[in-house]
Amino acid sequence: MKLLFEKFMKTWTWLLLIAITVVIRVLSNYPEWIENYYSTGFYTWFSAKQRFLFGWLPISFGDLFYGFLIFIVLFKTIKLIFALIKREMNWAHFFDGIKQFIFFILFIYCFFNLFWGLNYDRKGIAAQLQLDVKEYSLEDLFNLTTVLQNRLNEQAVMVDTTQRIILKKKKNLFNESYRAYDSAAKQFSFLQIENKSVKPSLFSYAGNILGFQGYYNPFSGEAQVNTTVPVFLQPFISCHEIAHQLGYAKENEANFVGYLACKKHPSNLFKYSAYYDLFYYAMSEMKMRDTMMAKTFIKNLHAQVIKDNQEMIQFYKKYKNPIEPYITEMYDQYLRYNRQPSGKRSYSRVVTWLVAYQKKFGDDAL
Repeated sequence: MKLLFEKFMKTWTWLLLIAITVVIRVLSNYPEWIENYYSTGFYTWFSAKQRFLFGWLPISFGDLFYGFLIFIVLFKTIKLIFALIKREMNWAHFFDGIKQFIFFILFIYCFFNLFWGLNYDRKGIAAQLQLDVKEYSLEDLFNLTTVLQNRLNEQAVMVDTTQRIILKKKKNLFNESYRAYDSAAKQFSFLQIENKSVKPSLFSYAGNILGFQGYYNPFSGEAQVNTTVPVFLQPFISCHEIAHQLGYAKENEANFVGYLACKKHPSNLFKYSAYYDLFYYAMSEMKMRDTMMAKTFIKNLHAQVIKDNQEMIQFYKKYKNPIEPYITEMYDQYLRYNRQPSGKRSYSRVVTWLVAYQKKFGDDAL
C-alpha cells in the first residue's frame, strides 16, 4: 500500500485532485446545469455502465470494496498504535501519514462526487413533475395522513402473509422491484432504468446493529438491501435504493420516487410496503405538531398494520445497542453536509413532496 500511495502521490496528481475539487464546488451552485448535463446526461450513461459491469456478479463488489477499505483503515490504525508503543514514530513519519490521509480523503471525495455525489445538487423530481414544493400546514398534513391511512388500510385488507414468502427469495424481490420501475416508466419516462444491480448487503446483520436498511454504492453502482429486516419492509427499501441508482440522491426524493414505483406495481405486496412506510413518515411529522391527533390515527389502523408494526418494533428491539446512537449521529451529519439540512429527518420530509403531489394531482393520485 505504501508503494501504491507513493506511485500515485505525485505533484500532478495532487494538482488534478485539487482542481477537480474546485470544479465540483463551483458546479454545485448550478443545479440546472447539473440536472441537464450531469444527472440526466453523464451520470445516466455512466451508472448504466457500472450496473452492466458489476450487476452480473452474485455478490456485491461494492461491499467487497468497502470491506477492503475498512481493512486498510484498521491495519493502518493498528500499525500506528504499535509504532507509538514502541516509540518508533517521529515527525517525518507523522507528516507522511497526514499527507497520505489528506490524499486519500481528496481521492474519495472526487470520485464520490464525480460518480454520484453531484446529484445532491440537481433540481430533481420536483422539477420533473413541476411540483410546487413548500412548507405545509397542519391541515395539509392532516389531509395527507388521512389519505395515506385509508390507502394503507385498503391494502392491509388484501394482505396474504403466505404470499410474502415469495419475497424472501431475494431474486424475486429484486426482479419485482425493477418490474415496479418498468410499470412506473410508462407514466414517468424519466424512471426508466437500464441494467439490474440490486443485491443483498454482505453487512446486513451489522446493519441491524448500526441501524441501516439499505444503501447505494456510488463506486460500483450497486444498490444493497438489508434482507434480514421484516419482509413487508423490503419492497419499499429496494425501490428506494433503485431511486438512488437513478440519481435521486436526497433521501426524501428517493422515498418519493420509490413510492411512485411501488404504487404502480400490480402486486399488493409492493403497494402495502410503500403505504406502510409513508404513513409512518407522516405520523412522525404529525407527532411533532399534534400528538393527540397522531394518537387518533393510530387507533383507526387495520389489525394487520398494528401486527406488522409490533413485529418491526420487536425486530429492532433485539438489536438495540449503545453504538447505534453514535452511528446515527455521524450519518445525520453526513446528510446535513450533503445539502439535507434536516439530517436523519430528511427521510420523513418526503411528506413535503407528497403534499405538493396531492395538491397538484388530487387525492386519487395518491
